[in-house]
Amino acid sequence: MRVFITRKIPDIGLQLLQDAGIEVIEWNERKPLSQPELIEYSKQCDAVISAGYNKIDAFFLNECKHLKVISLHSVGYDNVDVAAATKLKIPVGNTPGVLSGPTADVAFLLMLAASRKAFYLHNKIIKGGWLFFEPTADLGIEIKGKTLGIFGLGNIGYEMAKRCAGAYDMKIIYHNRSHNLRAEKELNAEMVSFEDLLKRSDVLSVHTNLSAETKGKFDKSAFQKMKPSSIFINTARGGIHNEEDLIESLQNGIIWGAGLDVTNPEPMDKDNPLLTMPNVAVLPHIGSATVETRNAMAKIAAENTIAGLNGERLPFPVNPEVYDQT
Repeated sequence: MRVFITRKIPDIGLQLLQDAGIEVIEWNERKPLSQPELIEYSKQCDAVISAGYNKIDAFFLNECKHLKVISLHSVGYDNVDVAAATKLKIPVGNTPGVLSGPTADVAFLLMLAASRKAFYLHNKIIKGGWLFFEPTADLGIEIKGKTLGIFGLGNIGYEMAKRCAGAYDMKIIYHNRSHNLRAEKELNAEMVSFEDLLKRSDVLSVHTNLSAETKGKFDKSAFQKMKPSSIFINTARGGIHNEEDLIESLQNGIIWGAGLDVTNPEPMDKDNPLLTMPNVAVLPHIGSATVETRNAMAKIAAENTIAGLNGERLPFPVNPEVYDQT
């Protein structure tokens, strides 16, 4: 059996694959694969581990319908046509549960960095702009006792809410498809409508999947309903916010600040105006970027692959309904 891996992954995953007798072909070039290249390599293999963004759409799947398993080195699977994979009886696996804490840490970091203009002021020092003290200059806003709004209160959103409630005694409100009883019991979280989430949040943090329903959800109309003193945080997917509308809203004082670990597109252009705004903090999609988390992701991705190649149920299937087919 042979697996194609679209980016270099931690050694723990490679070792598991090799110990299982699976031959590994790894893309080591520091540039994204084109879809034709992805198809070419995948046709030579029995499985694919997709690390980073690879377009696994119906066209790819029909070209590579021989694959026994597609294993994602990620929790998100918005780049995969899951329905098409299921129709072709290809199980798709992901890596849930292992990055909730680290991603929430990054959301918390971005909230603080934006609220105190940290990235902008760091660059000010580098440019020689720290000259003398001014009591009215470089002022941020305080977070303590404010209201945190969570859009998508799953595992990552819960971890963010727990940090904010514990460290800064923040009131937690959230918008979900269903109630999060754990958050309501432990954090006194209040489920609200999307309109109320926009109107009441001092910090609004996005922790939902990218889908047809959530794509572009945070646009000009949404930002206009937020407080002019509010901070928008997105560590989920860049496609959930309209970046041009976000830039305009910040420039016109519609909202106060933003913290982004995800952008649209990625990578972000170095001349993007968000990078020079005082009350904006941007990171290069590092929510899961700790040694411990990336090792855990590689381990799960390998385990999903091994199971799929052995004809066994994946430990973490995105499309468990594939096993109900005859």
